[in-house]
Amino acid sequence: MNKDQEFLESLIKSLVDNPDDVKVSRIVDEMGVLLTLDVNSLDMGKIIGRQGNTAKAIRTLLRVVGMKNNARVNLKINEPVGGLRSNGPSTTARSVDQAIKDLEF
Repeated sequence: MNKDQEFLESLIKSLVDNPDDVKVSRIVDEMGVLLTLDVNSLDMGKIIGRQGNTAKAIRTLLRVVGMKNNARVNLKINEPVGGLRSNGPSTTARSVDQAIKDLEF
């Protein structure tokens, strides 16, 4: 496991109530490193935080870890099955602006 992946996993496990459900996958491509995070649906609020502030802080920390290792690190947080938003309209249809915003730090 790489340092960025280990860092994210230990950080998230310390924040959530269900640390055994935390899964982090890592993909490297021409854009850099993509870490994908899966957590228990009950823990999503803790990871996202008010107005997304916790998620932004996690992304900032990952950017610092990436700079230290000369890599661009991006974080994708998967919405769990049974999450609060999955009962409403389809969450897969997003505007282009929202998709671009999701890619930015």
